[in-house]
Amino acid sequence: MDAARGVRIQKVIADAGAASRREAEQMIDAGRVTVNGEVVAALPAWVDPTRDRIAIDGKPMQRAQEHVFVMLHKPGGSLVTRADPEGRASVLALVDHPSGARLNPVGRLDVDAIGLVLLTNDGELINRLTHPRYEIGKEYEVLVRSDVQASDLPHIEQALFGAASGRSADGGQLSHVRILRREGERTLLAIEVNEPRQRTIRDALAEIGRPVKRIKRTRIGPLQLRGIAVGEWRDLTSGELAQLRAAAFADTAAIRQRRERALHALERTPRETRGAQRIVGAPGGKRDFRAGRSGARASGAGRGFRAGKTESRARKGGVRGRRR
Repeated sequence: MDAARGVRIQKVIADAGAASRREAEQMIDAGRVTVNGEVVAALPAWVDPTRDRIAIDGKPMQRAQEHVFVMLHKPGGSLVTRADPEGRASVLALVDHPSGARLNPVGRLDVDAIGLVLLTNDGELINRLTHPRYEIGKEYEVLVRSDVQASDLPHIEQALFGAASGRSADGGQLSHVRILRREGERTLLAIEVNEPRQRTIRDALAEIGRPVKRIKRTRIGPLQLRGIAVGEWRDLTSGELAQLRAAAFADTAAIRQRRERALHALERTPRETRGAQRIVGAPGGKRDFRAGRSGARASGAGRGFRAGKTESRARKGGVRGRRR
């Protein structure tokens, strides 16, 4: 296990889908990883993935598998984790992929939240999408029990990010908040997060008197949640995967250019979506609080923001993935 032999061991473990890079490092620190029968005592350590025998907790690790990439529309009440000590339901139980690949979630999402979760056995991609160095943003639609005005947004951004939109120590913060819809004492916000947070969105907003009713993640980097109802999953299309890889594996110069373009776009983006004051009328004279484009009709042309209703009607025979 020396530098002349080849690949860092945590990368080999991640490529095999056994854990993310960070999880692999934690396993090594705990003395759970052996190479050719010897405990890996410290990092850095290198291995030859074609010759060395790697074991985790005494069990031989399988060689790297063909990579699988799954988009899941997470329902509320499920955990984004491989296992839970309390035995609560995991999102992985919703995906029975025909490859049999051991999938891992990319990042986390609150147990009560719904929306986009990416699952894969590509450990290097997981590392790229979750490490702050690579600046892969995520977007959420957050419904709050509060009448939010545009003048309130700097205060909300201060609570969420520690700085107002577009302001940070290096002048490069991209995290921001916009108003999508407003109905009486409820407001639908679009929250883009590009920097690590110490507190959850729900906790941060509750502390400033903006209690959260619902959180839905709609985007990870260039990957948009589309084409599946709550509880359903599908494989990524080749185009989606190409865009995701291009963003995740961008070099330093490309990341800087992407940040500059995003900052310029942010300066031109209205803080409140045109038509945000509008109340959308649903059939029967009821009011329906809709997420999405301004002016979307509350009929079959638009999808409800509410989990458990329009979007949560999965097939009765069980949840199945739609293949593309």
